[in-house]
Amino acid sequence: MEYGLVGLLILALDIYAILKVISSGASTGAKVLWILGILVFPVLGFIVWLIAGPNGRRLSA
Repeated sequence: MEYGLVGLLILALDIYAILKVISSGASTGAKVLWILGILVFPVLGFIVWLIAGPNGRRLSA
């Protein structure tokens, strides 16, 4: 049961990330790459998008 809830949470977060990527001002190529990354690596792709994505938080030097 716990794994089902975790999977559902990951699915919801990935759908949110994909919708944000689609609505971003990034180029079509960048959008396709972000969406593929999120779909192929659901957890890692979401985390990377959250940190460095088109609308994600930027890391400052």
